[in-house]
Amino acid sequence: MGQVLMPEPAGRIRDVRLTTALEERYLSYALSTIMSRSLPDVRDGLKPVHRRLLYAMRQLKLDPGSGFKKSARVVGDVMGKFHPHGDQSIYDALVRLAQDFSVRYPLIDGQGNFGNVDGDNAAAMRYTEARLTEVAGALLEGIDEDSVDFKPTYDDESEEPAVMPANFPNLLANGAHGIAVGMATSIPPHNVGEICDALQHLIKTPKATIGKLVEMMPGPDFPTGGILVEARENIVEAYKTGRGAFRLRARWEVEKLKGGGYQVVVTEIPYQVQKSRLVEKIAELLSARKLAMLGDVLDESTDVVRLVLEPKSRNVDPQVLMESLFRQTDLETRFSLNMNVLGADNTPRVMNLREVLRAYLDHRHVVLCRRTRFRLEKIARRLEMLEGYLVVFLNLDEVIKIIRNEDEPKPVLMKRFKLNDAQAEAILNMRLRALRKLEEEGIRTEHASLSAEQTDLKKLLKDEKKSLDEGGRVWAAVSEQVKETKKAFGPKTEMGQRRTELGDTPDEIVVPLEAEVEREPITVLCSAKGWIRAVKGHAEDTSDAKYKEGDRARFTLHAQTTDKLLIFATNGRFYTINANKLPGGRGLGEPVRMIIDLPNDQEIVSLFAYKAGRKMIVASSDGRGFIVPQDEVLAQTKNGKQVLNLGGAAEAAACKPVTGDTVAVVGENRKLLIVPLAELPEMTRGRGVTLQKYKDGGLADVTSFNLAGGLSWTMAGGRTRTESDLRAWMGKRAAAGRLPPKGFPKNGKFG
Repeated sequence: MGQVLMPEPAGRIRDVRLTTALEERYLSYALSTIMSRSLPDVRDGLKPVHRRLLYAMRQLKLDPGSGFKKSARVVGDVMGKFHPHGDQSIYDALVRLAQDFSVRYPLIDGQGNFGNVDGDNAAAMRYTEARLTEVAGALLEGIDEDSVDFKPTYDDESEEPAVMPANFPNLLANGAHGIAVGMATSIPPHNVGEICDALQHLIKTPKATIGKLVEMMPGPDFPTGGILVEARENIVEAYKTGRGAFRLRARWEVEKLKGGGYQVVVTEIPYQVQKSRLVEKIAELLSARKLAMLGDVLDESTDVVRLVLEPKSRNVDPQVLMESLFRQTDLETRFSLNMNVLGADNTPRVMNLREVLRAYLDHRHVVLCRRTRFRLEKIARRLEMLEGYLVVFLNLDEVIKIIRNEDEPKPVLMKRFKLNDAQAEAILNMRLRALRKLEEEGIRTEHASLSAEQTDLKKLLKDEKKSLDEGGRVWAAVSEQVKETKKAFGPKTEMGQRRTELGDTPDEIVVPLEAEVEREPITVLCSAKGWIRAVKGHAEDTSDAKYKEGDRARFTLHAQTTDKLLIFATNGRFYTINANKLPGGRGLGEPVRMIIDLPNDQEIVSLFAYKAGRKMIVASSDGRGFIVPQDEVLAQTKNGKQVLNLGGAAEAAACKPVTGDTVAVVGENRKLLIVPLAELPEMTRGRGVTLQKYKDGGLADVTSFNLAGGLSWTMAGGRTRTESDLRAWMGKRAAAGRLPPKGFPKNGKFG
């Protein structure tokens, strides 16, 4: 048998730990996401896909003054030449750059359906057409003049710009948003006229404070308008740190109707809020009865936003109505600021406002110097050619003779007229028709003009490192370019006028719960095992209410959906529940412990509706207690508010509203004591004072009543008995008391 030759392995196989291999690959992926997809460059404010789109459209000669081309053609060129990713993602990026409600200064002029503020998608790329805008032209200005570096494309077949010359402050003007690996960026759009003012000030005063810069660009300017209601100190702090948030509200106005009524009309909605989804959300809240002051919402928008909000009653205050909507819907939003960008060294970091402006100015400084050097090289070559042409003009017959008679006229011309290789080559490449254009005066005029320009540009470059205060002509030229940008795109143009109003911080408007929840009567049922529910209406008879097996009714009370319910537990804490949050009465309800953080070893002592100004008596099993205002026991969190402090093995035993001038206390030993209410202190937290002393057992119940009307309690069968002569049980606080009258309940409860 012949020898079998094994194929050599395609590559060397290395033993690598799985964790090491994963770390290397994930780091590579993370860096690719950060550098090549998600974060914008601080100099031109573009991500790679946007930069490639603009450059490809320029190669297709889709300038602002030219005709449109199909978006599919643009996407194909970008995907094939520069951006080897999905065509849909490229088209989505193109669409966003053309939407005047997404970017403050569109970079692409779209023709066709490019979506709308309702959230509808753009038409397919085969239907839409695109070309560049004037703003994009400013970003690309000078790209053929060696103003920026180029890098190889992904397939090394051509080159693409690493950054745009950016004669437009695009990062701040149009903003940016992106999510990378472990970091994100969120920059709102701003007004370019205000940005230019800040740039001018920074050129003159390089150490300008953030506060001074914010005076010139006081906040974002969103394409959809709205009202910025963030406090100035918060805005300054956000720009100082590079992180923060801006509070943005919809613009609205009141329209008077016949008969004294009115309606609220919303004319501008917050940035990046889909109008159709906003209307749906308001309608959902209406159906859920969470907007009790609103009657209806109508969308009467055409090419401008017009949302009509009809109040339920003409007596509704429009300010209160809108405040309730701001709290529950996207008519008010917060736009975050996180100026995390790639610097000139391609390193991501969070910059403050001054650093972002400075980075842009430094880039423009570099671009200007590079363009100047490029122009100087071009002038030098042209002057060289003009000197050669002048030789031809002065010795035209001799030059023609040499060209006609010599086999190799080039070296002869160079030797005869002391020309260099480039000059001789230019003369030989001239067409005959060009000879008639050679005029000594024209050549000398152009030569003098270019020589003067050359001298001026060389002087300009000598001041490259000088500041404006030192007479630096480069910075003066940059400042002049900024002025031209403001003139072209600033407040004197239609697109440059500020759209987002700078409003004052809104006053705190108290929105009653009735404004957010429709007021309806309910009956609250709570079982002995703590299952709670709400039945519609004020039911007088709840005897047929069903409970889980082994469970029974314990608390029943009438309330409104707008009420707050107070629960007092054996741990001495008060818990607060909004009545409208209770489960419905169709089922068995749900455990209270799912609504509040009541420990498993604690039980409910009392359940009642909160009433402003009301006072209560709280007491522990060791016979201590005090009076506490209900206003002081409302809890803001699910874990409640500690009111009654407990000592030893004591636990909370009773909580009753104050309804009279006298307090009755009964112990588990069935001894009754009646004392004046004035003997109990009013406190917000503590153990209180001793109400009754016990040798055995503890406190069973407590209540308050008017002495003149007598003490009442509920007997077996539901009958009520009232005892008027109470002299035998009257005493001082902390006494032991006496056995109650005949017929007093054996469980020791007043009912």
